Formats: sequence, structure tokens, C-alpha cells
Amino acid sequence: MGQIEWAMWANEQALAAGLSECGATAGAGGLWGGRGWTSGGVLVCLLEYPRSKRQKGSTMERCGQKYLTAVVKLFGPLTRNYYIRAILHAALAVPAGFLLSTILGTVCLGIASGIYLLAAVRGEEWRPIEQK
Repeated sequence: MGQIEWAMWANEQALAAGLSECGATAGAGGLWGGRGWTSGGVLVCLLEYPRSKRQKGSTMERCGQKYLTAVVKLFGPLTRNYYIRAILHAALAVPAGFLLSTILGTVCLGIASGIYLLAAVRGEEWRPIEQK
């Protein structure tokens, strides 16, 4: 059996968390009227939508991913490094835990943060899918 690429799992988990937080807080009133957590969910979605290229095998690109890939590439090591992503997701999960409607997104972000930390420890990093 081959090596597991943990970042792929973390990407899917974090994208689900971002979508969950955007949807759950869109109409919620909370400390910030839901706007703060919604913008955090949008940030997570924009960061996580472009998939990373797999080390072995082929990677299926998401629809319209090439536009967001250019933005993620623009920020260089800040978006490529999985240690930074793990810290970012953990930091976004803390305030989201105070609103009942974002508990699911908080748990998903916490899990994604842990998986990204594991991926970073194993030496993985985000690589763009280049067109042939």
C-alpha cells in the first residue's frame, strides 16, 4: 500500500467546514450578527477550494479552480505551508464555537486543523495543479 496523502483529506474537511459556517451563520444573529463567522467561512472556502496536486497519480481539478489557484499561488509560503493552515483553521475554530449554529463547522475546522498538522509533520505542502 502507498503512503496516505493527508492534505487531501484535510482539504475536503476544511472545505466542508467553510461551507457549513457560511450557511449556518448567514441568517444567524450572534455577537456580530453572524457576519464575522460568515466571513471566516468564506475565507476558508477561498483558501481550500483549489486542490493540491497529488504526489502520485492524477488529480482531478475542481470546476473553476484555476482562477483561485492563481490567488493562492500569489501568497506563496503563507498559503502553501500546512503548518500555517493548521494554525489558521484552529484560530478560526475558537470563536466559531461560541455560536450554537456553527458548532458543526467548528468541529470540522478542528479536525481539519489536526489533519493539516499531521500532513505538515509528514512533509506535505500545497502544490498547484499545472496545465499540461
